[in-house]
Amino acid sequence: MSDTEKVVTVNRKAHHNYEIVEKYEAGISLLGSEVKALREGRANLKDSYASIVGNQIVLLNCHIGPYQPAGPNAQHKPERPRPLLLNKREIDKLRGRIVERGFTLVPLRIYFRGGWAKIELGLGKGKRAYDKREAKKLEAVKREIEQELRRRR
Repeated sequence: MSDTEKVVTVNRKAHHNYEIVEKYEAGISLLGSEVKALREGRANLKDSYASIVGNQIVLLNCHIGPYQPAGPNAQHKPERPRPLLLNKREIDKLRGRIVERGFTLVPLRIYFRGGWAKIELGLGKGKRAYDKREAKKLEAVKREIEQELRRRR
């Protein structure tokens, strides 16, 4: 079994809207038509988040499009809540950080590793507008420095 990863989708806005402190890898509990739709790349993490419901973590607002070859009776609901597979110890640790310190669980990307669908979650704090502007300024400065270095070579 190889450890190659096939990335299905990436949440491009996550690093813009949140300061990611820690990353976690979790499995996703999916239906058969959802797995096949993911393999076709029919997923969108925009506006999705993870939340603790009872004793498990659930992925909410993640859109996985329909898989056309599946019959009408085998179709899944595109935005149904999907349980994530984490250890109890990890769930308890995340619960403490989310409740006490005001962090949010943000899905960063969905990918396949060794045939299993995985999701990378980021534990992040929301950025304010001035933080976002500052980050954009820093990126512009870094880009200019890189261009100048390339020009001088």
